[in-house]
Amino acid sequence: MKKLFLLFAICFFGTHYAVSQKFGYVDAAYILEQMPEYQEAKKEINKLSLAWQDEIRNKYKEIEAEYDELQAEEVLLTPELKAERMASIRQMEEEAKKLQDKIFGFEGLFFLKKQELIKPVQDEVFEAVEKVAKNQRLAIVFDKSGELVMIYTDPVHDYTEFVLEELGLVKSTEENE
Repeated sequence: MKKLFLLFAICFFGTHYAVSQKFGYVDAAYILEQMPEYQEAKKEINKLSLAWQDEIRNKYKEIEAEYDELQAEEVLLTPELKAERMASIRQMEEEAKKLQDKIFGFEGLFFLKKQELIKPVQDEVFEAVEKVAKNQRLAIVFDKSGELVMIYTDPVHDYTEFVLEELGLVKSTEENE
């Protein structure tokens, strides 16, 4: 009888605990689109992007003009002068590619400016999500706008340290002291 009661208690309280965890989702992209600050940031980013694209396009037009000029004068140039002009054109191409990488490359000016302008707005949304999650007693909140990503989790459910300890990657508190 005791075993049956114990089994019943475990099942009752175990399922009650599992059911008590609430999950929710938000559409962060939709929320951001509703924020005037985000719209202003997007306009600023687009304006900068177009200006930088024009700058790079103009560099490539200069290179193309130099190359066309070289082809027009090619018959009049000595091999040394032709090689010198080609080297100059290649140098201009390298500079244009470097400029393009500096602006639009990985962690380039465009990326940094976008992060500078949009991150504060995203942080504001995430703070609001955290408040709503706590008020609604949600354990996890997902963002459905892109890949299903958790944007808020109750730290009570974080078992990272336990896994690190199981793997032997965390020193015990006695060893740290």
